Amino acid sequence: MPRPRDLKITLKPVQLILCVAFGLWLGAVAIALSLWLALRLWPEQAQPLVEAVAAPVVQPAIAPAPAPADDAQAQMFEHYKDILHKQELQQAAEAAQGNPRNLNSPKCQFWLQQNRTAPTDKSQANVLEFCY
Repeated sequence: MPRPRDLKITLKPVQLILCVAFGLWLGAVAIALSLWLALRLWPEQAQPLVEAVAAPVVQPAIAPAPAPADDAQAQMFEHYKDILHKQELQQAAEAAQGNPRNLNSPKCQFWLQQNRTAPTDKSQANVLEFCY
C-alpha cells in the first residue's frame, strides 16, 4: 500500500501582498481600457450616459416647486392612512367582541352594540376604552 504524501505549504506574505496588489492593478487597468474602448466605439450610446452621470453635479441646490402630482400623491397617502386607521379600529372591535371578559361588562356590551348599529368615531373610541 502506497504511503500518503504530505503536502507542505509555505507562506510568503510579501509575495502574497505583491500578487494581490498586481491583480487589483490589472483589474483597474482592464476596467479603464474597457470604458475607453466603449466610449470610442459607441459614442452616440455613451453620450447620454455621460450626461446622466454629470447632471447631478451641475444641478442647483434649490428644489423645484412641488408639482400637482405631489398633491395627488399626498391625497392618496392620506386616504391610505384613513383606511388603515379604520381597519385597525374594526379589528379592535372584532377582538373585543370575541373576548370572554367583555361579556360581563355592561358598558362594553352597550358600546359594542352602538358600534355595530351606528359606527362613529365616538363609539369606536368607547369600544377601545371600555372593552380592554
